[in-house]
Amino acid sequence: MDIIIGNVGWIEVICGPMFSGKSEELIRRLRRAMIARKRVEVFKPSLDDRYSDDQIVSHGDLRMRSEVVSGAAEITARMDWRSEVIGIDEANFMGPELVAVAQQLADSGKQVIIAGLDTDYLGRPFAPIPDLLAHAESITKTLAICVRCGNPAKHTQRLRGSDDLIVVGAADLYEARCRRCFEPGIPKQAEMEFVKAKRQEKPRMTEENGA
Repeated sequence: MDIIIGNVGWIEVICGPMFSGKSEELIRRLRRAMIARKRVEVFKPSLDDRYSDDQIVSHGDLRMRSEVVSGAAEITARMDWRSEVIGIDEANFMGPELVAVAQQLADSGKQVIIAGLDTDYLGRPFAPIPDLLAHAESITKTLAICVRCGNPAKHTQRLRGSDDLIVVGAADLYEARCRRCFEPGIPKQAEMEFVKAKRQEKPRMTEENGA
């Protein structure tokens, strides 16, 4: 990001698939802001409790304390308006309201740094990142490594489970895939195994309830 002087706000977006270092890059930029003696506040959605309840955590286990919010609107209600830099992780869990919130913060002179997935498990643009990209002054696209072939990976492959748009998980449910190895949705074999396992669970649950 080029240096901007004066009381001017802007939006930076860090996007890419899972396991591509988005949270790590977000933490790096926020720490640099702290070294520069800027007031920094960090927010994460309450839905993301995979590694910590009150920290943003990279898959490489870099951590930074954060405020937990239920939605984007809660950011402006809870933040200290003296803060100069606002970090927001897992933007894809924040909903479309995040676009207006980010705009409001940037217009008020804040440096807003946002990290999130840009595509969903079907390979489609994942809101609100596409709209945030249109409003951002700076965009960083991160890539992971395809677990199948080792090529640069731009997709997040869901391995099993529900076909809901948002399913919270890590390496147990997702892996990075390149364009060639990506299978939009849930791979058929994995889906069959998941359904079979669910069917096998039902009799055991019935027996337990009967007991």
